[in-house]
Amino acid sequence: MNNNLISLLDLTFPGINKLFTSPSRESDGHEKWVDFVLAFPHCDMISKLTIKFFSRKYKKWCNSNSYHFTEAACKKIYEYSKECISSVSSKESTAFAVIQAARMLNSATENCHVIQLEMNRVAAQLPEYSTVMSMYGVGKAMGPQLMAEIGDVTRFTHREALTAFAGVDPGKNDSGQHVQKSVRTSKKGSPYLRKALFQVMDSLI
Repeated sequence: MNNNLISLLDLTFPGINKLFTSPSRESDGHEKWVDFVLAFPHCDMISKLTIKFFSRKYKKWCNSNSYHFTEAACKKIYEYSKECISSVSSKESTAFAVIQAARMLNSATENCHVIQLEMNRVAAQLPEYSTVMSMYGVGKAMGPQLMAEIGDVTRFTHREALTAFAGVDPGKNDSGQHVQKSVRTSKKGSPYLRKALFQVMDSLI
């Protein structure tokens, strides 16, 4: 849905999503750029206005949607829309398609947000929750996922057992007098746990 919306915007307002760096909204998980294109699906809807009029309109939109407003960001969006070249007219049905795609993405985002909140509520009842959540690179989505994939952590008698369960322990490639010093991981454990661990390490790196 995210990629579909961006490909539609390539026709009406190419690259506008890159101007927004705000994190997802805590209350419902909405992203600012998605809500923005709901109100301004085509660059002509901004470029044909004066900077003063757009500033008032954008500020009103930010206030009504609980987003932070700055004059610098407003000016940046306005100047970008002036330089932006769309391949379709604002009167065509593509702008309507952008709005529908944005609404669908927001609906899916809201559902994911509700599920994430429930995952955290359930995970918070476990004793290891605070330890997992204190790890750098682990957030509200990754923490419960790690705990779910590992399961009951008390069944692992030592850390090597947990490493082997994740499949990130070194494999064996020894034969007679030959002992290979560098081998790939065994990858015998849960692929979903390895993926989660990879994403955590990506944040650490």
